[in-house]
Amino acid sequence: MYEKFIARQPIFDDKLKLFAYELLFRSGPENFFKPQKEASSSVIVDAAMLFDLQMLTGNAKAFINLDLSALQRGAARLLPPDRVIIEILETIAPTPEVVELCKQLCAAGYILALDDYVGHAKWEPLLPLIKYLKVDFRAADFDKRAAIVQRHKANGIQFLAEKVETQAELNEARAHGYSFFQGYFFCKPTMLSTRDIPANKLVYLRLLEAVSPHDFSHENVENLLKSDPSLVYRLLRYLNSPLLGLRAEIHSVSKAITLLGEIEFRRWISILAIVAMAGDKPPELIRTALTRGFFCEALSHPAGLSHQSSDLFLMGLLSVTDAILDRPIQEILYSLPISEGIRTALCGGANPLRDIYEVLLAYERADWPALSLAAKRLGPVESAIPDCYTAATTRAATLAN
Repeated sequence: MYEKFIARQPIFDDKLKLFAYELLFRSGPENFFKPQKEASSSVIVDAAMLFDLQMLTGNAKAFINLDLSALQRGAARLLPPDRVIIEILETIAPTPEVVELCKQLCAAGYILALDDYVGHAKWEPLLPLIKYLKVDFRAADFDKRAAIVQRHKANGIQFLAEKVETQAELNEARAHGYSFFQGYFFCKPTMLSTRDIPANKLVYLRLLEAVSPHDFSHENVENLLKSDPSLVYRLLRYLNSPLLGLRAEIHSVSKAITLLGEIEFRRWISILAIVAMAGDKPPELIRTALTRGFFCEALSHPAGLSHQSSDLFLMGLLSVTDAILDRPIQEILYSLPISEGIRTALCGGANPLRDIYEVLLAYERADWPALSLAAKRLGPVESAIPDCYTAATTRAATLAN
C-alpha cells in the first residue's frame, strides 16, 4: 500500500487568468527515480478513477503527461477529452506508431501538446497534430525561444513558456509571441519600488498587525473593518459559509469572537487581510496563499508541531506577501508583529517551520527527491502529505471562488 502524490502547477493565459493546471504524479517508490514528468498507465488510471478532476483543477483544463507505455495502452482514453490536454513527452521517439496513436487521439477529440520542444527536426511528422508547443525557459536560450515562435506561428500552433520564474522572463515570453505561461513568476514581486504602499493595502497590513496575539484589540479590529465596508461583507460571508459549519449565523464582529474564540477569529481576519490585499493580483496568487496556509497547518499535526499550527498557518499565508506588495519579504516581515519562528523560516533560516515550508515548496514543484529529503527532517510524515495537500486545495478553492 502506498500513497499517491499529485502536484499541480498553474498555467496562465496572456491576461494572467488561470487556463489550466499541469498535473504531476509520483506513485510509490518505483516513481522516485523516474523523470518527474513521466506518468505510467497505472498513474493515469489513478487520475481517472481515484481523483476528482473537478477537485484538482476546478473549471480549468488539466495537462497530463504520458510516457510511451501509457500512450500505447490507450490510457488517455480513460480521461474526458474536454477536460484534459495530453502532453507528448520529449522522451518519446516520434515513430510511425507514435504518430498513428496520436492521430487516433486527435480523432477522438483529444488535444495534444508537445513538451520541452527545442526545434529538433525529428518532430516534424508530429507537428501537424500538435496544438501547444511547450518551451522550457530554463533549457532554451534567448535566441532559440524566439526562433521557435517565428518558425511555427503561421501553423496555428500556440506557444506555452514553461518554468517562467521572473517578471522579466514573462515580459520576454510575451514579446516573443508566447500566449501561455507556466512557472512561479506570479509568486515573485513584479518590481521592488521605494514608493509607499497604497493606502488600502496599508489598512490590510494594519489588520494583520491588529490580530497579533500580543496586540489583539477587538475595538481596533472593528474600527479597521469599518474603514472599508467591503471587508465586513467579505468577513461575514466567510464566517457564514458551509466551510465553518456554524449553527448560528454571525452578524457582527463581537458575535464572531464569541462564537469562534479569539484564536480562530484572528485566523479568519488574517485570511481576510491577505485575500483583500491581493485583490489586484492574479487570483491564483490568492489560491496559492490559502493552499499554503491550510497545508502547513494540516502538516503540523503529523509532524508533531500541533502547538505551532497557528504560526504555520500564518507562515503559509504570509509566504506570498512579497508578491502581493511588490517588496522584499524581509522588509514586510520585520514590519509585522509576528513570531520570530515565522520570520526566520520565511527569510531562509533553519527551524522546524522552515522544514515544513521546504516540504511545501518541493511538493508545489513536484520535486519528489527534494520532498523526501525535506520530509525526513520532520520524521515519518511523508505518507500524510498527499492528504494534507488535497484537503488544503479543497479548502482554498472554497474561499478563493
